[in-house]
Amino acid sequence: MAGIFSRVDHTSVISLLVLAAGVLLLWDTPLVYPLKVLVVFFHELSHGAMAVLTGGEIIEIEVVAQQGGHCITAGGSRFLTLSAGYLGSLLWGAAILILAARTRFDRPLSVLLGVLLLVITLIYVRPFISFGFFFGAASAAALIASGIWLSERLNDFFLRIIGLTSCLYAIADIKSDVLDRPGLRSDAAMLGELTGIPTQVWGVLWIALAVLGAGLALLVASRDTSTGLARLRKTAPAR
Repeated sequence: MAGIFSRVDHTSVISLLVLAAGVLLLWDTPLVYPLKVLVVFFHELSHGAMAVLTGGEIIEIEVVAQQGGHCITAGGSRFLTLSAGYLGSLLWGAAILILAARTRFDRPLSVLLGVLLLVITLIYVRPFISFGFFFGAASAAALIASGIWLSERLNDFFLRIIGLTSCLYAIADIKSDVLDRPGLRSDAAMLGELTGIPTQVWGVLWIALAVLGAGLALLVASRDTSTGLARLRKTAPAR
């Protein structure tokens, strides 16, 4: 941990905090709304991915305009699958933020993310004629187009915004669904039914992990650009 702090580029920390503050200021505006829905995709995809990784399968994913959705799975570890939603969307955000900040692969990353989103939408998002299917296809097309036609700098900016929003939304979503509305049939409530541990306990635990994870992602993304993955950005020939 001390090594992470010793190599932090404070200018990068400030720039990321400014971006995060901008996202929070615009949190309830149409500008941030599509990013929130995209994070819901990450949330539901994380449930499905964990089910598959533990021997199950994805039956259906649905995302609705009210920033909600579900992922129906069969088999796999119910405990891990239920736990994967909020923390999974945090990990998606952290990975996108770190890769955008510390590598020069922003354009390929946008294309890869778009292709992944398109494949998931075509295979699993139902019904076909729905908000979720349209949003998934449109978001995938936008990411692929951004990676192909826009500059690395713009892709870097967009990916950082997506990563930061995913980290922030994971924390806000846990607070809203679990702590503010404990009676809601959330992932934590279903996990409480499964384990006998109260919903609020899972909420507090997940918020603590989400805050810690978001903080670590910010630090790793802000490490000195002369070390680690970021060396790829510094030493690769200009195009």
